[in-house]
Amino acid sequence: MSSPETGAGAAPPAAPPPTPRWRRILLDTRPLRNTAYRRLFLGQSVAFIGYQLTAVAVPVQMYAITDSSFWVGMLGIAGLVPLILFGLWGGAFADAIDRRTLLLISSVVLWVATGALVVQSLLGVDSPWLLLALTALQSAAFAVSGPTRSAIIPRLVPIEQVPSANTLNFTASNFGTVVGPLLAGLILAQWSYAVAYAVDAVLFTFALYAALRLPHLEPIGERVSPGLRAVGQGLAFIALKPVLLMSFAVDIIAMVFAMPRALFPQVANDWYGGGEAVGWLFAAIAIGSVLAGLSSGWIGRVKRQGLALTVAVMCWGLAVAAAGLARSLWLAVALLAVAGAADLVSAVYRQTILQVYAPDEMRGRMQGVFTVVVAGGPRLGDLRAGVTESWFGPTVSWVGGGLVCVVLVAAAALAVPKFRRYEGTTAPGR
Repeated sequence: MSSPETGAGAAPPAAPPPTPRWRRILLDTRPLRNTAYRRLFLGQSVAFIGYQLTAVAVPVQMYAITDSSFWVGMLGIAGLVPLILFGLWGGAFADAIDRRTLLLISSVVLWVATGALVVQSLLGVDSPWLLLALTALQSAAFAVSGPTRSAIIPRLVPIEQVPSANTLNFTASNFGTVVGPLLAGLILAQWSYAVAYAVDAVLFTFALYAALRLPHLEPIGERVSPGLRAVGQGLAFIALKPVLLMSFAVDIIAMVFAMPRALFPQVANDWYGGGEAVGWLFAAIAIGSVLAGLSSGWIGRVKRQGLALTVAVMCWGLAVAAAGLARSLWLAVALLAVAGAADLVSAVYRQTILQVYAPDEMRGRMQGVFTVVVAGGPRLGDLRAGVTESWFGPTVSWVGGGLVCVVLVAAAALAVPKFRRYEGTTAPGR
């Protein structure tokens, strides 16, 4: 016999109260309720501020040593080659062994490379070749730690919270990209490169602690041998999935053609009078990303993620091109901030598509390729910007790259309708 609560005549349960409008707009913080994710998030967020100090100090030091944007662009090549090799290899390892252990080892190597930057600066070596070598070592370590950390996230939070977790991560990293360059500009103006590198080394200990406190995370599903065959399987998986392939292609286009950061040291001096202008230029894109992240509650509710990603990347290219025409520092910062807002949206959708589309036994390799593309694209962009500046000057290099990005992304999206129609609810592997 039915109880009064469950019988046919019982009143239906009360509907849950509607979600307040402000909570639909603001950053979704539900993933932070997970202790392991929260610790990883906080440790990486603090460490990323220090990482950005080094990201600014190295090209500024290189330009001071060589007086050449071409040498600054060469830092991109120094970082790209180990990024490709170790990114693919590191992703395969992340599918084969305990991901906590791999994250710890690669983080220690990254910490040691930062320490070596401190030493070379204190000794006054002033060698562009040494800077290239240490950049390569940092890139190799990052190429392993990056995909490993990203492959961990879907194991710590529910799948439906993965977009929110990615938004939190990108917002925090972009906050670091705001604070870090501004702090770098202050430190380099008042103190030295060694101080900037030393602060990075100290802050990175937070990331080491967070990795140490993670639970053991053995891969789920079929174990792979972390060799060339595993790497080839990962690349084949991407090649057969137009949605994944396009998510990588649009990012490569955006970063190679519309990333002007190799020009920042030069234009800060030539256009904006030097001083702390370089810090504002390096921080500007991230300022927009942080603001977009703080108002990103809507991102997880967008279904047409492929179309949203395409529009976001085109907005990035247009805003970058407009910034290259500005001769007021604050107008350039504002326009780069618009580009950064678009970049935050595109980054969240790219990462979410990849994490949800791939099964766990493929996530390490997928994140390895993602790391190669995300970190390698800007390095190729540095080289492109430096080379084209030497041929045509900074304005053509900057503005032309942004416009080429818009045209190529639009053409690619038109050529692959399956990507434009992709919805976040699509089952993995389809």
